Amino acid sequence: MYITNIQHLLDASAKMRKEMPKEARELIGFLSLIIDTTTKNLPLTLTQTDISCFEKGCSGIIKTAFRPDTEEIHWYCPDCENEGIIGGWQGTKWDNR
Repeated sequence: MYITNIQHLLDASAKMRKEMPKEARELIGFLSLIIDTTTKNLPLTLTQTDISCFEKGCSGIIKTAFRPDTEEIHWYCPDCENEGIIGGWQGTKWDNR
């Protein structure tokens, strides 16, 4: 399970850090898509998105849910069972509330 505070991956101006390895930048791109998609509707149960799983060899489609008690976003791939929690997304450029 991936547990991410997106703020830890951004610089002081809330942008992706320039000195990150390619893999880290790709992960942030994936997480930002999840934040962007989920905050448009704030589904309370795992709801299918149009985001493909990033796991190598997996062709699953990510499901996401908003957890109002913790204000975290839960994401899950039903194909490979990869999942994670994203916190610290509030106020980022991907926050669509």
